[in-house]
Amino acid sequence: MMTVFSFAQEGMWLLNQIDQLDLAKKGLGIPVSDVYSPGKPCVAGAVVQLGGGTASFVSPEGLIITNHHVAYTALQRASSVNSDYLTNGFLAKERTAEIKAPGYQARLLMEMKDVTEEVLAGTKKITDPVERDKKVNEKIVKMAEAVGKDGSDLEAQIVPMYNGKQYIEFIHKVFRDIRIVYSPPRSIGNYGGEIDNWMWPRHTGDFSFLRVYVSPEGKGVAYSPDNVPYKPAVWLKVAREGLKDGDFTFIIGYPGFTTRYRTATSVHWNQEYNYPFSIRNFKEVIALADELTKDDPAGKLKVASLTKGLANVMKNYQGKVEGMKRTGFLQKKINFEKEFQAWADATPERKAKYGDILAREKEQYNLIDKTRERDNVFGIIQGLAGTMLSVAEQISYISNELQKPEAERRPGLNEEAINEFRDRLQYSYNDYYEPLDKAMLLRALKMASTLPQGQRIVALEPILSNDEKTLEQSVDEMYAATKLKDIDYAKSLLKMTPAELAKTGDPFIRLSLDMLPLSEEVNRVNETFGANVTDLRKVYLDGLYEWKGSGMYPDANSTIRFTWGPVKGYRPADAVWYYPFTSLTGVVEKNTGEEPFDAPAGLVTLAEKKDFGRWADPQLKDVPVAFLNQCDITGGNSGSPVMNAKGEIIGVAFDGNYEAMISDWQYDYALQRCIAVDIRYVLFITEKYGQAGFLLKEMGVD
Repeated sequence: MMTVFSFAQEGMWLLNQIDQLDLAKKGLGIPVSDVYSPGKPCVAGAVVQLGGGTASFVSPEGLIITNHHVAYTALQRASSVNSDYLTNGFLAKERTAEIKAPGYQARLLMEMKDVTEEVLAGTKKITDPVERDKKVNEKIVKMAEAVGKDGSDLEAQIVPMYNGKQYIEFIHKVFRDIRIVYSPPRSIGNYGGEIDNWMWPRHTGDFSFLRVYVSPEGKGVAYSPDNVPYKPAVWLKVAREGLKDGDFTFIIGYPGFTTRYRTATSVHWNQEYNYPFSIRNFKEVIALADELTKDDPAGKLKVASLTKGLANVMKNYQGKVEGMKRTGFLQKKINFEKEFQAWADATPERKAKYGDILAREKEQYNLIDKTRERDNVFGIIQGLAGTMLSVAEQISYISNELQKPEAERRPGLNEEAINEFRDRLQYSYNDYYEPLDKAMLLRALKMASTLPQGQRIVALEPILSNDEKTLEQSVDEMYAATKLKDIDYAKSLLKMTPAELAKTGDPFIRLSLDMLPLSEEVNRVNETFGANVTDLRKVYLDGLYEWKGSGMYPDANSTIRFTWGPVKGYRPADAVWYYPFTSLTGVVEKNTGEEPFDAPAGLVTLAEKKDFGRWADPQLKDVPVAFLNQCDITGGNSGSPVMNAKGEIIGVAFDGNYEAMISDWQYDYALQRCIAVDIRYVLFITEKYGQAGFLLKEMGVD
């Protein structure tokens, strides 16, 4: 474990690091051991990873709270035109009425331990980074399989920290039966839509309640009517006191991915190539979806999760590019690295260790730059060219891998992984909307047709160079001929060899088989790049640590983390100060009656009558909606509980602020803020608007 010397708000700290943060002096009112204590009941034991976000237990009956946008896909999958839970919300008035959250799983941390020695055993004499990576990955898969065997509900993740300087094993209990309990209508849960997304002031009631079920024996199993609510050892108590400016807060959650220790080369690649390409593509796919579903409510429901996800990431990337350019971030990195280089070159010993690290990393990027245009388009072909091609590619990939000797296969491709793919296919088909599917494939083919010589995708040439058919005709014929629209047929193909797949004559299967050689080539290049760059970054981190001697938390990687910071506003521009709280009055002020500012009439009436119940803040004299704090979060923290100094839940984190969108690359003390929905607004909506006061009683709110 790396030593901690930095005590600012910055940091997504591992739970086994927080006893070094001197939190009592910062305002924590409970012992650190009450926050995290291995093998003992503690606050961290109430937090679960839920899909790509976070949630927390808030009752002894398995009730969890998360964001509306984390539950969004479950609501979409459970909806129909006649039962539109996205638009209208959902409430189960008794347990038997709670509905499945299709495809959702929750993971509760049971144990974490340093397994660096075990993972790296046998790699010390391997000098080739690619070979070493392969050996490490094989070891990780074997260690993980040992935990999850024999039908256990435990699952192990062995995760590299500091670019592989350290490996930590996280063992989670996996819950496979999650049910929706209460979610407000979209006009509350997504109030402000994409206009307000990542923005402050914010007035979104971004919360939903779900429940975790287990077998009568307490095991995490798939849905069964015999299952019972899980009884957690720890659940969060709702804060009895209000929140005010300057109060100590902390968050435990599962932040996704940060790049705080990356070099100027990586900044340039993302600022100039990666982010702009993704922004343009996401924007075009969203526009296609909006156009094709504008008069089709059923189609709009089908594509809702896709478009919301793309729009969210697109705006995030836009903010990153804007923030990088506005702050001159790339030049700052360059200047920093000039100082590092001067330090490294100052002694023969340091020069030998670190003198060429930055130059060698840049060489690796030069290698992948040669086929960047092709690889970008091929990435679209593999990810944003429709469900039919995506399913075919995955079937062909599995079939191809299974023909290889076991030692040459991708680590982790076993019977269990294939069965999981088979089971989860239904969610791909649930979201299938043929007009958009066809339009996405056509768009991808048109992109491929513009690639320069030397970067063409050879497998597509028979389609692209066919003078007898337009691309539109080719796409129509493929969709007319395929049998992959039948999910049972798709599942039956998983048992076939590549030769047997080829005999089916299915156009999507045939195309995916033809693309396999390029897919393997791209994977080999990416693996080589990843292994080499990671190896170099590991040495660079050694240099930074030796040079600065400052505390270093590992970059976020979807593992459980702790962050703290006070409630605090910020100054986004000259002469502008953002107060750290918004209120119900602001909801009404924004209300236009039209989406996305279409506050429900019942909510407006409550506001006009000042029917706040017990949820008004004494200073605001209004119901608080959202608040800001300085906690250090990123994607994946969505749904994380925000707690006060006593470890009581005071809110649910759901966003960052647009002015600090480069926070994945650097923490800005002055600007970076976490946006959370205030627990008082959650309870106000649940009790006064949703008429679900029984949930408050279950949570112990009297």
